[in-house]
Amino acid sequence: MSDVSSDRVSDTTAKKADKAAAAAEAEAVKRETAQAAVEQISNGDSQSQIRQPVRDAIIKAAQLAREAETSARKRQHGKGKHTARERLDLLFDADTFEEMGRFSGGDINKGKAGSAVVTGFGKVHGRTVGVYAQDFSVRGGTLGQAEGLKICHLMDMAMQMKVPVVALIDSGGARIQEGVAALTQYGHIFRKTCQASGFIPQISVILGPCAGGAVYCPALTDLIIMTKENSNMFVTGPDVVKAATGETISMDELGGGYVHNAKSGVAHYLGEDEADAIDYTRTVLAYLPSNSDEKAPTYAYASGHTEREAAKRLKTIVPANDRQPYDVLEVVRAIVDYGEFVQVQELFAQSAIVGFACISGKPVGIVANQPNVRAGILDVDASEKVARFVRLCDSFNLPIVTLVDVPGYKPGSDQEHAGIIRRGAKVIYAYANAQVPMVTVILRKAFGGAYIVMGSKSIGADMNFAWPTSQIAVLGATGAVNIIHRKDLQKAKEAGQDVEALRSKLADEYEASTVNANLSLEMGEIDAMIDPEQTREVIEESLAMLASKRRVSHNDKHHGNQPL
Repeated sequence: MSDVSSDRVSDTTAKKADKAAAAAEAEAVKRETAQAAVEQISNGDSQSQIRQPVRDAIIKAAQLAREAETSARKRQHGKGKHTARERLDLLFDADTFEEMGRFSGGDINKGKAGSAVVTGFGKVHGRTVGVYAQDFSVRGGTLGQAEGLKICHLMDMAMQMKVPVVALIDSGGARIQEGVAALTQYGHIFRKTCQASGFIPQISVILGPCAGGAVYCPALTDLIIMTKENSNMFVTGPDVVKAATGETISMDELGGGYVHNAKSGVAHYLGEDEADAIDYTRTVLAYLPSNSDEKAPTYAYASGHTEREAAKRLKTIVPANDRQPYDVLEVVRAIVDYGEFVQVQELFAQSAIVGFACISGKPVGIVANQPNVRAGILDVDASEKVARFVRLCDSFNLPIVTLVDVPGYKPGSDQEHAGIIRRGAKVIYAYANAQVPMVTVILRKAFGGAYIVMGSKSIGADMNFAWPTSQIAVLGATGAVNIIHRKDLQKAKEAGQDVEALRSKLADEYEASTVNANLSLEMGEIDAMIDPEQTREVIEESLAMLASKRRVSHNDKHHGNQPL
């Protein structure tokens, strides 16, 4: 036989072998799928149902799903990103995710595995949570009619089930090919998000682009989490900005994760990567109830030597000198269970800190001034940060513990022009309308309007305490003396006397008679003066006493008109 004939025989044999292998693989897939179908049939099904053959279309759909995920991995991993379903594995407890509408919006016969969003429910710390995860590997994760319908259906179910919703955002925005139909779906999602606001927790995790009108989906939710890489949010992108204003700017500089965490305050946490961002989501959900009708989950806790040592540290943390800075985070960690404190908006408006912790196994919201940053003053950004967090806690039944060391609202034309009146009023509105248990401790000083708004008894706090060295007044001693004794100081100057010595003497007198907390005690604005070591104990006892506090409707209004 010639070499050519031998080659032809070899080729024919190889082709036959390939066909046989392909047929065997298809049969194996069919058997595998059939077995899966059998396993999914409930015990009550008849034997005839179990013996039903698996349709070829089902096998094709399963193959299509596998191919789609393989393709997604190739596209996403090359960008340093996870696929939508890999992200769900990070979010949910193992083997608890149940997908809805896997092939909805697809065309199995034409090889389209489904729409650009994955929806369903799973467990986080054993509690049910809804999710929609945009899939950038499918048409750039863009939103069209099919995607909008799936998301709205998911949100409707979540509200009916009274469970939180997590949105994993990675999208090119509205699908241009669908025009106004895509924009209409955004309108539906906006409305659903507003309906769910304050009823079920909503968390948005930005893991890719989020641009144009799409940014308002996460903007309406309770918390926004971003990553250092790949995460962007902006209404108009760099190209449009350049065309409109001539400014050249990168995506990260315009709307990257750091920008929105540190400058704009749009985001609430900056993850190192996708895994960190999703882990923070799981952590926050552990502190929140599933809905506004429930109390937050509680955890086993037993105090011991560690707590006693932490209590002793409290008396050494805060300096007696009211101008000397210190880190209020040390105070927080000495008060809460295991020293664990989950900050919210850590990089934004750092003169105030807010976040979640537990006291005796029960979740609470912590609000505190941070003397390490601009003396803990309240400015426009800190005011909005505090107000927003207090509203979140009140929505979901978390008691609010406020630690006060504030010199007042920040003065200056920049603050006045930035709307300190309007934006500072948000703190008042938040505290005055909150009906959860509220306990306030004045650590060192509380001056002027800032004393009133930071959880004072007059604005609605239930229990208020102060440390022995605390100062409560309209102004600090020096500022008050400069106003009250202006003429006396002027006369001393004209007479050639030591003005500074006189000012210091008058300030000491004013501080002894007015700035201390005695007047507040006498008026009942402070319930008790406590030693620093007693702080955790009195907060714990107060929260236990207030556990039965219930909400009260004061009138029949539709809602208030909050300063916005």
